[in-house]
Amino acid sequence: MKVSEVPQDKGYLIEGRISDLNYAIDNDGRYTSRQSRGWKPKNEAIKFAWDQVYEHAGKLRQQILDGILSPIALYMELNLMDISILAGYTGISKRKVRKHLRMKEFLKLPKEMIDRYAEALNITAEDLVNIGKIREFKYED
Repeated sequence: MKVSEVPQDKGYLIEGRISDLNYAIDNDGRYTSRQSRGWKPKNEAIKFAWDQVYEHAGKLRQQILDGILSPIALYMELNLMDISILAGYTGISKRKVRKHLRMKEFLKLPKEMIDRYAEALNITAEDLVNIGKIREFKYED
């Protein structure tokens, strides 16, 4: 691909903050790096993937409102984490993370444990325990 052919389609990449690094051939026939704002097929794939995440998050949200799952499950999904990843970030064993995914166990957690989860999930402890915020959660294009 030539430097002039590096795609610049608008999409999920944010100009000035996030971009793709591409390698292209310059006028002298040498490879050089060029930034791209996106490429339509890639943008569509990213949108499809996030739609899948939000669809699953909606199902988790309902289980949280039904008192089955804890809010940890929703924020894990939105951060693309699984039990192993969250356990690694928090230093809490996978067995305990799995246990804390149940609402009954989550409600017993001490503040220090809530704080550890919140930090790993990149939210405030208040947001993690705020069921009202989860009740209002909706994904829209």
